[in-house]
Amino acid sequence: MLLKSDHTYLRALEPVDLDFLYTLENDTRVWQVGNTLMPYSRFVLEQYLENAALDIFTVKQLRLVICTHNHKAVGAIDLFDFEPLHQRAGIGIVIAGPERGKGYAAEALQVLLEYGRQILQLHQVYCSVTADNEASLHLFQKAGFAEIGVRRQWLRTPTGWQDVVDFQKLL
Repeated sequence: MLLKSDHTYLRALEPVDLDFLYTLENDTRVWQVGNTLMPYSRFVLEQYLENAALDIFTVKQLRLVICTHNHKAVGAIDLFDFEPLHQRAGIGIVIAGPERGKGYAAEALQVLLEYGRQILQLHQVYCSVTADNEASLHLFQKAGFAEIGVRRQWLRTPTGWQDVVDFQKLL
């Protein structure tokens, strides 16, 4: 299996992922980074799953489920804003609350970077991380992403304005 690491593998979304996706997308703790303001309905997510098999070159995005080798879904990793001409894409990762801090994101990121380099022939990837998200800042720094800037007071949160750190990695 190409999209595999020591403890995890990445796979396409399946209809059986509806409940997992519903929980993941409706976790209010991660809404601010995704600019989400309201819950997703099961109906909307069912429609999304029906179209999830569309080609990355058509929809300009790809979402994969992060699974353990015992087939437990623990998160999702995305390529978005895919630009074939410029050979770049954004990356987003979310790990389900109880599974955070176990190294799944780091393994999934390495697998996705290799997929992007070898299969999609990406030249670069980028991401944005809130300045207070220490785990994600460390994840991308450890994976060799370079900090390329800070967008000051970029996100409005219930507790005030928050900076966002932008990262880039040349593949």
